[in-house]
Amino acid sequence: MSIFQENAVTASDKAFFRLRKEIVEGVIPAASKLSETELSTKYEVSRAVVREAINRLESCHLVERKANVGARVVALSPEGLIELYQVRESLEGMAARLAATNMSDDEVTELKMLLNSQSENIKTTERYYQEAGDLDFHYRIILGSKNNHLINMLVNGLYHLVRMYRVQLGMAGPRVSTAFDEHKHIVQAISNRDPELAEMLMRRHIMYSKNNIEAKLNQ
Repeated sequence: MSIFQENAVTASDKAFFRLRKEIVEGVIPAASKLSETELSTKYEVSRAVVREAINRLESCHLVERKANVGARVVALSPEGLIELYQVRESLEGMAARLAATNMSDDEVTELKMLLNSQSENIKTTERYYQEAGDLDFHYRIILGSKNNHLINMLVNGLYHLVRMYRVQLGMAGPRVSTAFDEHKHIVQAISNRDPELAEMLMRRHIMYSKNNIEAKLNQ
């Protein structure tokens, strides 16, 4: 069972998952103020439950608190993007390198099947939306590294902030088919058990994605 299979056990869990999804997908806009009162009414839970969910989102880097302002959704900025993607390029490059050695043959086959299932949608819609968790190409490679410290840093620390940039700015337009081709080449390198090539291709792929999102932010 993957560590990403989250179950909403408590009311706080449900509020946290819903609020996180709405922030990542832009339903609640970047840089907007979060009102405990409004959210408790909307989600039909207590303000204490909302407060706990907001605190958890702060640790995911999706929410920040400022004196005399309160809790706000993080802004999507060129500066924030560059810092995030510098870290992402290094860590996910390492994940791809380790995955080339540590992923099982079955996991590599499943990764290829995932890409095959997504290819038709990309051709017809020019969108590359991936659900969180096991349907996310990058997430599977992170898990495939089999390095728990790396998984924890990427999944618990950065994953949803990365998704926020990708979902809102990076999953539509001409970049989509190029990104998909880059994914295929990364999988081939992993399948060929070539750690150096897998790392190089992943780092280059993330750099290209950063450049694409940065251009949209600067428009």
